[in-house]
Amino acid sequence: MKDQPQRLNICVVGLRGVPGVLGGVESHCEQLFPRLQALTPDYQVSIVGRHPYVPPEQFSFKGVTIVPLPAMRSKYFEAISNTMLAVLYARFVGRAKLLNVHNIGPALLGPLARLLGMKLIVTYHSRNYEHAKWNRFARAMLRLGEWCAVAAAHKVIVISKSMTDDLKRRYPRAAAKFIFVPNGAPDFSSSVDASDERALLDRFGLEPGRYILAVGRLVPEKSFHTLIEAHNSTGADFKLVIAGRADHDDAYSRALLAQAGDKVCFTGFQGQRELGALYRNASLFVLPSTHEGLPIAALEAASFGAPMLLSDIQANLDIDLPAACYFPVGDVEALRRKLLQPHDTYRVDHQGIIRRFDWSSAARQTKDIYAEVCAAR
Repeated sequence: MKDQPQRLNICVVGLRGVPGVLGGVESHCEQLFPRLQALTPDYQVSIVGRHPYVPPEQFSFKGVTIVPLPAMRSKYFEAISNTMLAVLYARFVGRAKLLNVHNIGPALLGPLARLLGMKLIVTYHSRNYEHAKWNRFARAMLRLGEWCAVAAAHKVIVISKSMTDDLKRRYPRAAAKFIFVPNGAPDFSSSVDASDERALLDRFGLEPGRYILAVGRLVPEKSFHTLIEAHNSTGADFKLVIAGRADHDDAYSRALLAQAGDKVCFTGFQGQRELGALYRNASLFVLPSTHEGLPIAALEAASFGAPMLLSDIQANLDIDLPAACYFPVGDVEALRRKLLQPHDTYRVDHQGIIRRFDWSSAARQTKDIYAEVCAAR
């Protein structure tokens, strides 16, 4: 009788956790790794999350093991403190051969992973040092994290074409490390029934086709303040709905929430089923961000066929929507004029987007990258 092949332990770190945790990295991992696990029965994928974003006891999610570890409850130290513990867990408890670190802040620990003998892949989601929420020291550490990712990783998976090209330009000697694997358009496999959908809309005072939707964390780079100002200046009777919350209470999120009223509704964090209902009934989805990686919220909106209006930053342009679906980033007047146009003007080829941005394809590409790195001496 032949021996059964030994399973290869892979540990994923740098995120808050899954499932149902707010954030683009979290949505990415929730969609990708169950698909990857299903493709590769010889792999055992574990995701290290942060307590209290995930339950305090280890559990399984669609074949993937979720391991909760502590994190400092601080905007500046939450990710790095958890990642330090996660790297040690991966090496000495999880016996991981390969570590997949998500984002450039946690990638500061990449050199430690290499010293401990693990293969290292970094998934590059965005240039976080450009985000307004960070102070000068944090931005310097994030730039150092980017350098650590490039220097220490065997491969760097990059979620957008423009960021891949930018990294190859800035780090030409490491160009072969960078591999473009885009995010997918999420599959919300479960949806609320008609009565629950109606109850959800009623809870927030919404009528189908009579509200504008935005989705994301309440942080400056999402630029919801621009959207609120433009919306309030239209005089239209459409309601603006913003689904999401802040990671950490701060002056910016409090200033946004203070603008809630008859015309602006904050729903807080919503799960996939509820978000699906909000996307499906929205007259228009708007993403006014100043910085993104490859925005999963926009891909979600596209998967439901919602008309879409995005700021013209390169990450949004990478989705390649019709020109009418973009407005100059930060331009309140231009956005106001766009909001006053018939929202059907901003219909997109959502089936084409779903074909181009596909999680199953991303899982297959990631599996091949893992196999190549693990096979290399």
